[in-house]
Amino acid sequence: MAADTLTAQDYISHHLTNLTLGFHPEHGLTFAHNAEEASAMGFWALHVDSLLWSFGLGYLAYRFMRGVAQKATAGVPTGSQNFLEWIVDFVNENVRGSFSAKNDMVAPLALTVFVWVFLMNLMDLIPVDLIPYGFAQLMSLFGADPHHVYMRIVPTTDPNITFGLSLSVFVLVLYYSFKIKGAAGFAAELTLQPFGKLGMPANLVLEGISLLSKPLSLSLRLFGNLYAGEMIFILIALMYGHSLLLDISGMTLQLAWAIFHILIITLQAFIFMVLTIVYLDMAHQHH
Repeated sequence: MAADTLTAQDYISHHLTNLTLGFHPEHGLTFAHNAEEASAMGFWALHVDSLLWSFGLGYLAYRFMRGVAQKATAGVPTGSQNFLEWIVDFVNENVRGSFSAKNDMVAPLALTVFVWVFLMNLMDLIPVDLIPYGFAQLMSLFGADPHHVYMRIVPTTDPNITFGLSLSVFVLVLYYSFKIKGAAGFAAELTLQPFGKLGMPANLVLEGISLLSKPLSLSLRLFGNLYAGEMIFILIALMYGHSLLLDISGMTLQLAWAIFHILIITLQAFIFMVLTIVYLDMAHQHH
């Protein structure tokens, strides 16, 4: 979607609207043509672009790692084997440093989380107009109005995706809390700390808030940082097409922000992985 065919507000709104499929009160099952229609579809509407990109990137990561593992050799390793071994060693180091219990599932989960979140974040470095504009033009060949075709390619800028990831971790935390500590032990952890039996109501409130804040903070931290990064790229894109000076300034800012954003992309994947390990370690601990 070219910035010069829309107002700045319309351009930003277009880039922040998902390709949404759902039941509209008037039109039935359909794709939303604007943000208002997407909102009218309610909670059960699907953000098709976020789902396709997240599952697609997950599948690509799986195929790459599986392919390297199948061709792995004890002799001179290939470049891809060296690269993957470096990532695995990095993840294992963090698991050994943050997870004190014994659970063979934690390291593979940490590896999956780190690689998957990193790849989803990495999509933020693709020029903001490239894929959405190409997709809109493709859909126009089938009669769609390109102004009403949406495509967000960074899944972690969608809170539905980040909440889905964090809730999956939260379910595992609850599962291992019950499995390791038992129902009685888990209940005691929520009701007897930090003030003992006499402070039971206050304990439950404090520990309950602490427990429920884990998925909330995990998801919002990832979403907030990537959403802010996406917004900056969109605002920089608005500089193009007005004058040579603004074009050069936009290119300079875009390059500088992209270089800095690589750090944010990697750091957010690392933080999500480390907190996943830490929360699972806490679920395995007896108090």
